[in-house]
Amino acid sequence: MTAPRNRVATARSLLFVPGDRPDRFDKAAASGADLVVIDLEDAVAAENKERARESAAAWLALGNRAAVRINAPGTPWSEADLAMAAEHGSPLVVPKAEDPVVLAELAARTAGRCDLVALVETALGVERAHEVCATSGVVRAAFGNVDLAAQLGVAHDDHTALAHARRRLVVASAAAGIAPPVEGVTTAVRDTGVLRADIAHGRRLGFTGKLCIHPDQLPAVAEGFAPSARELQWARSVLGAGESVTTMDGHMIDKPMLERARRILAAPHAPHTET
Repeated sequence: MTAPRNRVATARSLLFVPGDRPDRFDKAAASGADLVVIDLEDAVAAENKERARESAAAWLALGNRAAVRINAPGTPWSEADLAMAAEHGSPLVVPKAEDPVVLAELAARTAGRCDLVALVETALGVERAHEVCATSGVVRAAFGNVDLAAQLGVAHDDHTALAHARRRLVVASAAAGIAPPVEGVTTAVRDTGVLRADIAHGRRLGFTGKLCIHPDQLPAVAEGFAPSARELQWARSVLGAGESVTTMDGHMIDKPMLERARRILAAPHAPHTET
């Protein structure tokens, strides 16, 4: 079984399932998502928070595995959410991640049993991106495009408006030495063209996974974040030529190129339509 930390760090598709819909838990687990996220926050109305937590606890107690998006620290439900997730050793998706001290406290209180995915979805979180990503216990960051766009007064699907925030999260993750971040949601569930455009944009910036809100989004995400046939061919050619080669097909080959080739070949593969 893949270690939880590696599973969180390498997941391409992270599928949210509402915590107050336990009838969907098994379906989500069987969907093919790399990581299921039981959502106790945005997907659950205040009057259903307790029931959602109890449903998640019961399902996890059966030996099922999932991450848990807890309610934000400081809310009335956060403490109980944290205790439940820690009991089962579930990775935590932490909303409104913007304070390294709060994140460090969460990690300490779970005694390192729960890896943290810092959901950066506020202007302050973007400004503190490096500190957030460098906090002990944070394995990966995720981009909360919808909440951030609302705070900034821009459209959540506007690539240009959110370009700075996305780039900052990618650079901060690399600087902190953690896995590349997870792209935000595509709310146009039935529009495959929009989904594929969002995936291509995020991948080009350096994201290596995506938050999903419907199982139908999973195949495109698995394909879009996998190395393309062209990339795989390039990587094999570079490594096959030997480390002493300095040029190939008119392009310089140096240590960073070799490292990129190794990363491409080490990444999970999936059938890809690009040639």
